[in-house]
Amino acid sequence: MTADSAAADEALAWLALLRAPGLGAAAIRALVARHGSARTVVSQARRERSIPSATRDALCSPDGATQAADRRWLDQPGHHLIAFTSDDYPALLRDIPSAPAALFVAGDPIHLWSAQIAIVGSRNATASGLANARAFARAFAQSGNVVTSGLAEGIDGAAHAAALDAGAATIAVLGTGPDLIYPRQHADLAARIRANGALVSEFPPGTAGKPEHFPRRNRIIAGLSLGTLVIEAGLNSGSLITARLAAEQGREVFALPGSIHSPLARGCHKLIRDGALLVETADEVLEQLRGIGARLADHLRGRLHDVGRSAAAPDAPLALPGQRDGQYTRLLAALDRAPASLDELAARSSLPIAALSSMLLVLELEGVVSAASGGRYVLAQ
Repeated sequence: MTADSAAADEALAWLALLRAPGLGAAAIRALVARHGSARTVVSQARRERSIPSATRDALCSPDGATQAADRRWLDQPGHHLIAFTSDDYPALLRDIPSAPAALFVAGDPIHLWSAQIAIVGSRNATASGLANARAFARAFAQSGNVVTSGLAEGIDGAAHAAALDAGAATIAVLGTGPDLIYPRQHADLAARIRANGALVSEFPPGTAGKPEHFPRRNRIIAGLSLGTLVIEAGLNSGSLITARLAAEQGREVFALPGSIHSPLARGCHKLIRDGALLVETADEVLEQLRGIGARLADHLRGRLHDVGRSAAAPDAPLALPGQRDGQYTRLLAALDRAPASLDELAARSSLPIAALSSMLLVLELEGVVSAASGGRYVLAQ
């Protein structure tokens, strides 16, 4: 069996596990850990007494039409299945207790390893809330971070669009399968995200959105991100679920204050009373995220060594900071003793902003680069 055919068989086995009734993410992770691979779990399913008989039947006799449809989806350019066991599985998401067993990705999965900040809020946002979402998303994007949200109407959509308009990548986590877009009016926005970021889902292709899916996707939004910013949320808003999950995962939660007379400010005020950080500017958010950003940089540095490729170009030769060649040489030549923004560094080095963000994290961790105010960077003294 060739390596390619073995990988294809493993992917199909993961698809079978993800579609099998009666198996949650934790059970799938435990089964694969015990047996060593998804293929082995499926091949030995008939003897696996820890799972229900209906689950065993589904694994031993999968639906052929569904398998064929899954294979067609996976064979399309830009479509990926990233299992929990894969080196490509995002490090920060792997850290959460309820990590998905696998992710379906439409777009470029390298963005899942970028520094991400979640922006969430009301679907029925005010004009002021939408303006704030656009301003914060633009500032985060210009500082080299990927904006992550849930593709919903209102705050989510405004944040995604502003990041794209700033020339940066954005990630949308879906409550449907990766091939279905909800709400439908965001079809064009989703197409832009697919081309300049990634659509992410834990649900297999063809899965329609259900009310219970959206709270589940919120843990992924929080888990992928360094921190979560809530802009306008009522007391019953799903954004409060995302914020609570982010706090439980040990991530920072930020909230914008509003008028005491606005129902859409009450959720944010509750978060602030419960310990979320009140912020008024993007710089306040970025300053607070330096610590967890260093954690991501540490993960990324290990990933670069393990995989042997640059985060900027998965198929390019590895350019580690210690070697000072390739892309890092261009970046170091672009840096100066005077602080420079990511836009300036991108213009000087001809490197994409998404790549610069990850590379600067690594260099900052090594003490080569220092972060200045306003999302700027300077060579360390």
